[in-house]
Amino acid sequence: MSTVVKALSLLDHFDASVPEVGLVDMARLSGLDKATARRLLVALGKKGFVEQDPVTRRYRLGAALVRLARIREIALPMLDIARPLVEELSRQCEETVHVSQVAANVLSSVLVCESPHANRVSVAVGQNLPFHCTASGIAFLSATTENFRASVLRGPLPRMTTKTATTAAQLKKLIETAREHGFAFSDQGLEEGVVSVAAPILGPGGGPVGAISIATPAARADEATIARHSTQVRSAAAKISAAIGGRLAAA
Repeated sequence: MSTVVKALSLLDHFDASVPEVGLVDMARLSGLDKATARRLLVALGKKGFVEQDPVTRRYRLGAALVRLARIREIALPMLDIARPLVEELSRQCEETVHVSQVAANVLSSVLVCESPHANRVSVAVGQNLPFHCTASGIAFLSATTENFRASVLRGPLPRMTTKTATTAAQLKKLIETAREHGFAFSDQGLEEGVVSVAAPILGPGGGPVGAISIATPAARADEATIARHSTQVRSAAAKISAAIGGRLAAA
């Protein structure tokens, strides 16, 4: 792994639930020794990718990432386009709706609108969504390239719950079903008590850039609800894809 990749990989350890990380914790999370972790953080700090709190000495994401994110959003304005659709969909279904994007082969949530119910599924912005056990991940795999799909199928496919697809055959079946029906379904694959449906969002190149998902407590996810959610999420994904210039990839 190159020094640049090592440095940038440190950014993956920040999310909405962990916005600041100390040096010792960063070394532990990254598997690097303390001196190396510090050297890489200092280098990232010089370019504005991380900042260090002068009091706590903990690190947080820097303003340079905001600038780059704005440039990215100008080029591919998915969030601005998706936000009203996500909010409307959440009002319609009264469940948590979230949009994810892929970056450096990692799928993570970038936009979340939570259910108004007290008993709801919570998804954090920046939360990583494993490809093999989330509806968003399976939806993405159903539309991505054969090479990327094969790399995920080779594993590892860690068990998250008793219902996680942990073999290539199990995951391949979920992907094939998603391709056939136009949406993916996860029955408590990532978390017990959470059922989700998702559809891929396609970019200008024809491949998926992310997914949109409805996440529901299993207690409310009967067959009629899942059928309704699948129609809604496919419609929302198609609207977002069309708005950002997405198109179906050539067969």
